[in-house]
Amino acid sequence: MKYIPSLLLIVCCLFSCSSEKIPADLLVTNATVYTIDDSFGMAEAFVVKDGKILETGTANSLSEKYKPTETFDADGNVVLPGLIDAHAHLLNLGVTLQQVNLVGTKSYREVLERVVQFQNEKKSEFILGRGWDQNDWEVKEFPTKKELDSLFPDTPVALRRIDGHAMLCNSKALEMAGITSETKMPGGEVIVDNGEPTGVLIDAAMRPVGEIIPEEDAEFYAKAFTDAENICFSHGLTTVNDAGLSREAIELLDSLQQTDEMKIRVYAMAANYPENLDHFLSNGIVKTERLNVRSVKVYADGALGSRGAAMKAPYSDQAGHFGLMITTEAQLDSLAQRIAAAGYQMNTHAIGDSANVAVLRSYSKALEGKTDARWKVEHAQVIDLPDFDYFSMNIIPSVQPTHATSDMYWAEDRVGPDRIKGAYAFKTLLNQAGIVALGTDFPVEKVNPMHTFYAAVARKDLDNYPEGGYRMEEALSRQEALKGMTIWAAFSNFEEKEKGSIEVGKFADFVVLDRDIMKVQEDSIPGTKVLATFVNGEKVFGVD
Repeated sequence: MKYIPSLLLIVCCLFSCSSEKIPADLLVTNATVYTIDDSFGMAEAFVVKDGKILETGTANSLSEKYKPTETFDADGNVVLPGLIDAHAHLLNLGVTLQQVNLVGTKSYREVLERVVQFQNEKKSEFILGRGWDQNDWEVKEFPTKKELDSLFPDTPVALRRIDGHAMLCNSKALEMAGITSETKMPGGEVIVDNGEPTGVLIDAAMRPVGEIIPEEDAEFYAKAFTDAENICFSHGLTTVNDAGLSREAIELLDSLQQTDEMKIRVYAMAANYPENLDHFLSNGIVKTERLNVRSVKVYADGALGSRGAAMKAPYSDQAGHFGLMITTEAQLDSLAQRIAAAGYQMNTHAIGDSANVAVLRSYSKALEGKTDARWKVEHAQVIDLPDFDYFSMNIIPSVQPTHATSDMYWAEDRVGPDRIKGAYAFKTLLNQAGIVALGTDFPVEKVNPMHTFYAAVARKDLDNYPEGGYRMEEALSRQEALKGMTIWAAFSNFEEKEKGSIEVGKFADFVVLDRDIMKVQEDSIPGTKVLATFVNGEKVFGVD
């Protein structure tokens, strides 16, 4: 009997210990959670510890089991995994915020007005801008430098087209860059009229101008990165694939992340510069929780809007014009072999059907015998129907749905009724490859991933045009579109085990929306607002 008090004490201690709640950092409750797990399951709550998902389930069960430091009441709203933009230009977005914004201009006159207003305020020594698109103007022709020369005879001006594949310069900028009507450059074109440059440069012909633009300091680029990050968080993006960065930009980004000045995760594609290849391919993959460098961004051709995309047959609206290859097929073959040997991923911009098949052939040769390369064709925009057979889980299409709804007004004029059948073919690509990675290509398009989702499923612009959608046989289902912005995008980055779904052990990156995009009326999808964005369980954006 003398042992009874001791036994009672032990039993009481065991009971007390067993009933003690497990410490956690955050409990998210009262939510409609799309986990995006293998079964596309739902939950109403989940727990976060040390920046990762600890458990998902019901609010009652998790409240009984865990003692969180903080609780976030989602107020019944939808919670998704942090959204991933599989193709964008984070640094370029930030840089354009410091320049003349020409997006949405409806005429060349409006372009000129914005440039004049900018210069009156900034007094810049070299005027830079981006965003014009002659396809949005009443007169759908390239502008000329005449008016810029009149307004700015002594100040160089360089204005990039919205897709970044054409540039309008004044005479001062051309003179400083040494560009004349006789200038020839592989992979580029100086547009000439009556023996004189018009001021429009296509693709590689822009490089001499780029070389004379004054270099900004690290502080400028740091601000560009953080300004762009803030915009991304406000739209629910927690990971961005930056499609083409220099070594210096990647190292600056890494330093900003390491000091917590930036919290967004970045899948950084090293731009195809000799110094980049020499450094990264020699030193191997760079991987932290926020930065992943294991790929090279290559340009095969230009853009359809500026007729720089490389086509197998002439453009339907410009006789005898085939576009141009920025990187030849022989160069693609050599690059592919070198990148494959280094264990890196090759991600190649390909718009025209000629460029796409050149890229696909190079990939197939370089990847022979490899089973998990996950090389990407960025845009995969116009593809000859037989060439779809090249795509597989080893060669992944990375597409931007809003390109279809931006280009649909004039794309068929460029390529004709037969070739359009293989253009913006997202469903065909999905059926062939098994997945599609979805992005925006911002700042070419707007940052908003809800526009990506809407364009993928409705195939309409923001004015709900056309009625019934554009070539709806190529639309994605809502589930497919959401996977393309989460788990499939993560897979394309070799990151599916750490992000892309709300599952145990993955990063606690998630976004709260004001409506259920999986169920609401289709035309209300673009108006979806982000209420909160979390990275590592930390709130990085929120509407009060």
